Amino acid sequence: MSKNNDKLDKIRHSLAHLLAAAVLELYPEAKPTIGPAIDNGFYYDFDFGDIKISDEDLLKIEKKMKEILPSWQSFEKTDTSPDGAKEKYKDNPYKLELIEELEKEGSDITLYQSGNFIDLCRGGHSNNPAKEISADSFKLSHLAGAYWRGDEKNKMLTRIYGLAFESKKDLEEYLEMREEERRRDHRKIGQEQELFFIDEMVGKGLVMWLPKGNIIKNEVERLAVEMEDKGGYVRVTTPHIAKEELYLTSGHLPYYKDDMYPSMEMDDGTYYLRGMNCPHHHRVYLHKPKSYRDLPLRMAEYGTVYRNERSGTLAGLLRVRGLAMNDAHIYCRKDQIKDEFKSVINLTMDYFKIFGLSDYWFRLSKWDPSKTEKYINQPENWEYAQNILKEVLDEMKVPYVEADDEAAFYGPKVDVQFKSVVGREETMSTIQLDFLAKERFGLSYIDSDGSENKEVFVVHRAPLSTHERFTAFLIEHYAGAFPLWLSPVQVKILPIAEAHQEFAKEVGEKLKNEGIRVEIDESNEKLGKKIRSTKLEKVPYYMVIGDKEMESGNLKIEDRKEEAFEMKLEELVKKLKEEIKNRI
Repeated sequence: MSKNNDKLDKIRHSLAHLLAAAVLELYPEAKPTIGPAIDNGFYYDFDFGDIKISDEDLLKIEKKMKEILPSWQSFEKTDTSPDGAKEKYKDNPYKLELIEELEKEGSDITLYQSGNFIDLCRGGHSNNPAKEISADSFKLSHLAGAYWRGDEKNKMLTRIYGLAFESKKDLEEYLEMREEERRRDHRKIGQEQELFFIDEMVGKGLVMWLPKGNIIKNEVERLAVEMEDKGGYVRVTTPHIAKEELYLTSGHLPYYKDDMYPSMEMDDGTYYLRGMNCPHHHRVYLHKPKSYRDLPLRMAEYGTVYRNERSGTLAGLLRVRGLAMNDAHIYCRKDQIKDEFKSVINLTMDYFKIFGLSDYWFRLSKWDPSKTEKYINQPENWEYAQNILKEVLDEMKVPYVEADDEAAFYGPKVDVQFKSVVGREETMSTIQLDFLAKERFGLSYIDSDGSENKEVFVVHRAPLSTHERFTAFLIEHYAGAFPLWLSPVQVKILPIAEAHQEFAKEVGEKLKNEGIRVEIDESNEKLGKKIRSTKLEKVPYYMVIGDKEMESGNLKIEDRKEEAFEMKLEELVKKLKEEIKNRI
C-alpha cells in the first residue's frame, strides 16, 4: 500500500468514527456496531431500534458531522481491561460480543477518543482530523440493510455509507463518474430499449431476452461462429444436464457442488444441471480414437450452464443463474500449447478491435508450489506451462502482470482484465491451461510411431465471456448507442402524415429485403415528437418521409451525430450493407 492510500484509509476510518458520533448526538438510543474504511469511503452499522431512518435523514447526519469535525484535533488511545470495556458497553450487545472475542483471543482491547466520542477500535486514524479532513471532501451516500456480522440469522442493522476523498475535486470527479455509471447502467438501458427482463415467476437470475435483446445476442454469436470458423474450430451441441458420474469424473463433484443446482433423481440415476461445458466436451473428444494428425482439435459451443448463485448476489446481467458461455476447448499436444495460446490471444484481441475496446491488459495467474493441497502436484508440468505462457505474452508484446497463487487448481491461466468506460476494473474472460483432464478422462492420441500418447493438454477459453455479462458490458460501453451491425433497429422511418405511410412501407420493405432491420413509426404523433423519440432510442439512422421524398425519390437521412445527407434508396442500401458487413 502506498503512503497516499494509507493516508486516505486513515481519513476514511476517522470519518466512520465521526459518523457514529454524529448519529449518537442525533439519536442517543442508537447502538453503534462496527465501521470500517472501504473502497471510495466508509460505512457504519447501527441498531436504531424502533427509530425509522431514511435517505432524507442523511443530510441532517452529514451536517452534524461537519459541525463536530473542527473539535476533532486528535485521536487519544486508551488500553483497557475486558471488564472495563464490558462495563462501558454494558448496554450494547454488539460491542460486548466483540469484546468477548478479543478476550478469548488474548488480544489487546483499545479505545480511541476524539472530541467527546469514544469507540472500541484497533486504531488507524488521522493524527488531526480537523486539519487533515476537508469538510467538502466527504458525503453520506445511501442507506442499506446489513445483517450483524454478515449472518442472515442475526438481526438486520442499518448501514450508512459515506464517500470520502482527499479533496473536494476528487470527490466531485468520483460523483461525476458515478452519475455516468448510472446513465450507462445496463439494467436501466435494457428496460428503456426493451432488451431483456427478469421475471419473478420464472426465477431470479434467469434472463428473458426480448426480441431486440435477442438480436444483439444473435449478432454476437454470429460473429463468434464466423471468427471461429476462420480459426479452424468445429462446433458441437451438448445437453443441459448430465449424470452424476460425469461430474465425479471431472472433479466438480463434490468440490463444486455448492455452486451447482441440487441433484435430480431419475429412474436410471442421479442427474445435475450442468455448471460447466468442459466435461461434456471431453466426452465428445473420446467419441472415437484420435491421431496426432487430429490435433489440435478446437471444439466450440455457446453452451448454457447453470450456477446456484445466492439470490442476494444477483445483479442484472452481470451475475445470473443461467448463462450462455462463448466456450471452446482446444485439445493439443505439448508442443502445440504455445501456438494455440497465441492464436487464442490474437482471436481475443481481434474481437476487441471489432467492438472498439482498447483499455485492457492480461494477467498471468500462477501456482504456489508450497500449496499442494490447492493445486495438482505436477511441478514439471506447472513450470513448463507457466514458462510457455510467459514466453507467449513476452513474444506478443502485450501488456501483462503476473499474479502468484491465482491459478486454477489444474493449471495456469491468463485473465483478460478490462477498465470500463466508468473506471471499473473487471475480468472479462479467462484462458486456462489444463493438464488434469487427461488423467481424469483418459484423454490420449495415437502418436506418429503408433504408440498411445496420454499427454493431451486442454486450453479452456471464452474470449467473449457469457452472452449475459458481455451484453451488459457492451450496453455500458456504448451507453445503448450500438454500432449499426449490432443495433436491434438499424433504420427508423418517420412518415409525416397518414398520406405518406404507404410509401414509407414500400421503402421499409425494400430495406428489409436487403437484410436491414427497419422500424416504421406509424403513430399519429407530430413529427417533432417522433424525431425526439427516435433519438432517445439511439437508432443509428432515421429518415423522414413527406411529399418531397415521395415526389423526388431522394431520401433524407440523419445519423446519431445529427449529420444529414440525401441519397437514392439504392445508394443507401449499398452504404448500409457495406457498414454492416465490415462491422464499422
